[in-house]
Amino acid sequence: MLRLFRILIAPVLVGMLALPAMPTTTHTAAAASKSTPSDVQIDAAIRAKLAKSKIGKDGFKFHVQHGTVTWEGNTNVMQHKGSATRMARTAGALQVVNNIHVSEGAKATAGANLKKAQVSE
Repeated sequence: MLRLFRILIAPVLVGMLALPAMPTTTHTAAAASKSTPSDVQIDAAIRAKLAKSKIGKDGFKFHVQHGTVTWEGNTNVMQHKGSATRMARTAGALQVVNNIHVSEGAKATAGANLKKAQVSE
């Protein structure tokens, strides 16, 4: 048994000890921190996107702080809430806090459309 250990397992263990240590930082983490846009850049990108978008007419307010975009406002179109989140993400936001409130009428319309789609299948 000892002979088997010396022949098969010992060389593997010695080889593992001779390997160089793995680096503790990853290249993706370093690259992500370099490519993160500043708050001013994120703000400018969102303002440009809002000017071109249909959701710009809803009058949403937002502010950017430390890469986090916080949305405030009200909408009558349920999809506009999701569009605001996507807009902030594509502008480079690290996190999005979406405090946009969807009206009860929009929720009812979406529910009716969903029910209609389920019945027609």
